[in-house]
Amino acid sequence: MATAAFIHGAGDIRVGAFEPARASGNSVMVRVASVGICGSDLHYYKDGGIGSAVIEKPFVPGHEFSANLTSDIEARNLKRGQIVAIDPAQPCHRCEWCARGYHNLCPHVVFIGAPPNNGALTQDIAVPLDSVIPLPATMSADQGAMLEPLGVCIHAIDLAKPRLLETVAVVGCGAIGLGIIQLLRLTGCEQVYAIDPQSHRYQAAEKFATDNFAVKGGDNIDKVLDHTGGRGCDLVIEATNSPDGMAHAIRAARIGGRAILVGIPDGDLYNPVSAAEARRRGLTLKFSRRMGDVYPRAIDLVASGKVDVDCLVSHRFGLEGTPEAFSIQANEAEGLLKSLIYPCGVQ
Repeated sequence: MATAAFIHGAGDIRVGAFEPARASGNSVMVRVASVGICGSDLHYYKDGGIGSAVIEKPFVPGHEFSANLTSDIEARNLKRGQIVAIDPAQPCHRCEWCARGYHNLCPHVVFIGAPPNNGALTQDIAVPLDSVIPLPATMSADQGAMLEPLGVCIHAIDLAKPRLLETVAVVGCGAIGLGIIQLLRLTGCEQVYAIDPQSHRYQAAEKFATDNFAVKGGDNIDKVLDHTGGRGCDLVIEATNSPDGMAHAIRAARIGGRAILVGIPDGDLYNPVSAAEARRRGLTLKFSRRMGDVYPRAIDLVASGKVDVDCLVSHRFGLEGTPEAFSIQANEAEGLLKSLIYPCGVQ
């Protein structure tokens, strides 16, 4: 009998006995190596659900993960023990939205680690063979787990379409915001304003500055307006868990600007926003959800050293430490960026 971390309901996560589903049909067993705690995991923990995805019985979270193959996969020339990443999303590939290329928005998606589907906070898990993504031998298990959140960042940048020499505000400097800032450094943007109420987070963002890429940090939206003389930014990317995230993004944008909303607000609701603030600016708003087919780019970015995902990890736990890991992440402990959990032992 294996063990796993179960979310039973809001604020209630426990480690207990678990009998994993076995591989059948077009699935394979993998041994979980490294699992990241995602913002959506925290919403299940804090709120008991996200929209219609409500916890009705205890389930095992965890969708940002790497694993080792437990057997050879001859059809794909993969070997036992090989390190792989797992794409947690399995769109139907049959609906109108999949046909239009919106795989990340498929209403029939089966998602590992979202109720009622158990996830990776256990030792072994069966995954679809098509979800297995082989990694370069030089890539670590932690880097493999961080490819999923990096994919979210890449999708947000794809939606944002940053332009040469634009000024950008990134509101929220957790792992997603910091990943987005690293990607912006590659796009030709001139100036980024990194905003987060926790000083260690916007200070982490400031470290990504280079001779050709300025990063200025601050603890509130007023800092964006101060830095831009009240103009606001051409592009704002919001990556917070705050119900005020939409209002902050709108306020930070210039007239005729663009705002991309990536974060999921606590309680699954945005606080009321002034219609005039957005309408009088003539803003373009886009909402970002998950990712498209971005794993090849994510792997290349990490393997080439263009994006550093290792620096985004601040805390590490074994499986028994999962309740503590969720608690400190939910309470936004000082110094915390991203927590990883190792179901088979701390690496």
